[in-house]
Amino acid sequence: MSSSSTGKRIVFTGGSGKAGRHCIPYLLSKGHSVLNIDLVELPHSTVHTLKADLTDSGQVFNALSSHFHLSHYENPRGPGGVGVEKPDAVIHFAAYARNLLVPDSECFRGNVLSTYNVIEAACKLGIKKVIIASSETTYGVCFAQGDVDYHSFPLEEDYDNDPEDTYATSKLCGERCARSFARRFPGTDIYALRIGNVIEPHEYEPDFPGYVNNPETRKRNAWSYIDARDLGQICDLCVQKDGLGFQVFNATNDTITTKEPTAETLKKYAPNTPVTREMGEYEAPLSNRKIREVLGFKDVHDWRGYVNV
Repeated sequence: MSSSSTGKRIVFTGGSGKAGRHCIPYLLSKGHSVLNIDLVELPHSTVHTLKADLTDSGQVFNALSSHFHLSHYENPRGPGGVGVEKPDAVIHFAAYARNLLVPDSECFRGNVLSTYNVIEAACKLGIKKVIIASSETTYGVCFAQGDVDYHSFPLEEDYDNDPEDTYATSKLCGERCARSFARRFPGTDIYALRIGNVIEPHEYEPDFPGYVNNPETRKRNAWSYIDARDLGQICDLCVQKDGLGFQVFNATNDTITTKEPTAETLKKYAPNTPVTREMGEYEAPLSNRKIREVLGFKDVHDWRGYVNV
């Protein structure tokens, strides 16, 4: 296993969305170059947006072998007769972002097929690093009907994920596709990020006081979150870390979104759910321990630095 500090060529799908529009600037700040694939333009002067339907396999293969910018037509011809450089990594965030945006059948079709197409094209084009967006919802409570308990705390990557809703099921199918292709193409790293509730910088002041003062409303998110900028850090760490094959990582910040310590919160709001190990005093129930230990993630944007409680 190795880590590289050189800038990479990264294709980012869904980069115009809530998470992507913060992750891409972070990746650029680390010296990477990025091509955004989305149906909506990303307003960024140095990042080109290529509009593509990711449920169309042909468009995906073409997009992943595309120039990153019009200026690249000035590049000299390569051995294959064109001047297109192969990307070093693909980060796939494009998706229907939750249930009830489209009918369930379309949510499942669009999310699963696009993820399959992106992973297949990347692997067959020889791109050795693929990072896909999975979800906190795969832990089975976020979009469950009624008040449902988690199996146990903390929520970690070896959890028995058994969601009942369409969106979360589509994300688990994406993880299975990733695992299959990583086995089929040895030497390819495919990392699935179970992304927590994404918080943008402008959302702390209006939203977090309600989260903190009404903990009962945050059970579906396991009293956890991920700052969109810290998610950019996680993407960069995944790009840099080679040799792990297929992996699943929870992508969350370190701390619980309550004033009370974790043990007290869980005892009060999830009294029937067992705790399987000693947790940190304010450790997020959707634990990021693996991503800290394996990738070296450092929580930069703790909510307590933005909200006066």
